Amino acid sequence: RICSDDGKEVNYDDVVKGYEVSKGKWVELTDDEIAAAAGSQSKRLDVDHFVPAEEIDPDHYERTYYLGAGDKGKPAYALLYAALEKAGRAGVGRWVFHNRERTVVIRPLDDVLALHTMRFADELVDPGELELGRVRKKPSEREIKMPSQLVEGLHAKFDPTDYEDAYRQEVLDVIKRKAEGKNIE
Repeated sequence: RICSDDGKEVNYDDVVKGYEVSKGKWVELTDDEIAAAAGSQSKRLDVDHFVPAEEIDPDHYERTYYLGAGDKGKPAYALLYAALEKAGRAGVGRWVFHNRERTVVIRPLDDVLALHTMRFADELVDPGELELGRVRKKPSEREIKMPSQLVEGLHAKFDPTDYEDAYRQEVLDVIKRKAEGKNIE
């Protein structure tokens, strides 16, 4: 929180939320005013329609949350879970979370309903717009044979528990060694 004009630190008490309505003209908003804009939407999740779950491109998934039934919702929760699972569908709807409306998908996942926040289509980058260099010549069947054998030879069933954050563990090890007074090279 450094002032861009004078380079001095800005106290938290002096920070406000605002929206620039025109060049240099701002409207200040309080937390209560922002919460009022959400109204009752912040307390509920609206499902607009149901789509085949496999039609949702994983690129759109952002975060996953798990939904619980609550005390009075167990029969409705079980019914929704069973209906979605049997139909192979996912519910698509809207949810206000952290002062932002989000598109969400609800689908059965293991033994619970999962809620996935979604990226909007305009938030995804079209790979065709990137300068990545294009392959002009397709490889021949003969050229594909050896890498295909390698791919088949290293085939395995995906198990997410096989993968760990080795970098994070190394950082934690460095912290532990440093806390013990050891030199870090």
